[in-house]
Amino acid sequence: MKRQENSMRILIVEDDRTIAEGLRYSLEGDGFEAVLCPDKRSALEQMDREGFALYLLDLSLPDGSGYELCDYIKARWEAPVLFLTACDDEVSVVRGLDMGADDYITKPFRIRELVSRMKRALRQYGKAQAAEESSRIGDVTVYPKQARVMRGQEEIFLTALEYRLLLVLLANRGQVLTRNQLLEGIWDVDGSFINDNTLSVYMKRLREKLEPDGGNHRYIETVRGLGYRLREEGENGK
Repeated sequence: MKRQENSMRILIVEDDRTIAEGLRYSLEGDGFEAVLCPDKRSALEQMDREGFALYLLDLSLPDGSGYELCDYIKARWEAPVLFLTACDDEVSVVRGLDMGADDYITKPFRIRELVSRMKRALRQYGKAQAAEESSRIGDVTVYPKQARVMRGQEEIFLTALEYRLLLVLLANRGQVLTRNQLLEGIWDVDGSFINDNTLSVYMKRLREKLEPDGGNHRYIETVRGLGYRLREEGENGK
């Protein structure tokens, strides 16, 4: 998986020319260089010619969908993807996030909020790229650059959200993170479609996959009344 080189170059895939031009004008005022594509075909051609720091994708395109482009991007590059769409039902939001999208913004939106979310996503990717070549969690090894999690020679397969949750914990190893901090780190959204039960489900799944006894809190500690903490190397869990 390749990293994108230009730290401020953005690809906007939007078939509404008025919205696209308005976005480009606003983002260029914030120091971004925006390239516009009206459909899936031209977006794929543009992506294969040059790298981008971040992708803004409309969901409904004349010749495909933003979901398809998100899959293409996430399979090839380490860069955030934000969906811009008028479709705000929970099923669509969860589908987008589960396939690796970094944020989901519904139209109409406030440009200052969009810019803030874009910068937050770019900061999160900057932290991830600065991570070590590998990190150990007990008998599990995490390779951030390859987005792989291994136990010995066996790969542990995580969903996009489970993996992102793991990266947030790793980036703050030894620190207690509140539930709100974890939600912000995973989705970079205001929590409109996320609740405590959702986080609990993903945490439970992550523990079951990482921990040798299937979720015994040996690696990820629950700090009652506060949140969660990934134990330091060498720390013994209960």
